[in-house]
Amino acid sequence: MRIAIGCDHAGYEYKEAIKGHLIEKGHEVSDHGTHDTSSVDYPDFVHPVSKDISDQHAHYGILICGTGNGVSMTANKYKEVRCGLCWNAEIAQLIRQHNNANIISLPARFVDIKDAIQMVDVFLSAQFEGGRHQRRIDKITSEIKFSC
Repeated sequence: MRIAIGCDHAGYEYKEAIKGHLIEKGHEVSDHGTHDTSSVDYPDFVHPVSKDISDQHAHYGILICGTGNGVSMTANKYKEVRCGLCWNAEIAQLIRQHNNANIISLPARFVDIKDAIQMVDVFLSAQFEGGRHQRRIDKITSEIKFSC
């Protein structure tokens, strides 16, 4: 499986641990940085991961920053990207099963590395359920007129 990964300075240690874990499991990992703990701007590392997903150069993406929010917001600007912020393994499973997420966002300042690796494993092994969930996903990118 081809996986793109990126992070800011807060997620560097997590990225390195997750990347090593994925390579040990036989996955092909594209590391889009950052490559140390120097302060950086997270969008610079989100854009290449999101582009890999949007252009179908990677099956899944992993993004890590302090809260997971900034990277998730940036990634979701890309067409065909569905990035979900995860705090535990159950959410990681549900973003795949119900939302067909193709990028997982992790909050390095709020989860430990062991739990982050578990969330990645659950995310990568979960399957989209389709059905009623597909109808909802189709509405994410559609312009829908709502009446109140």
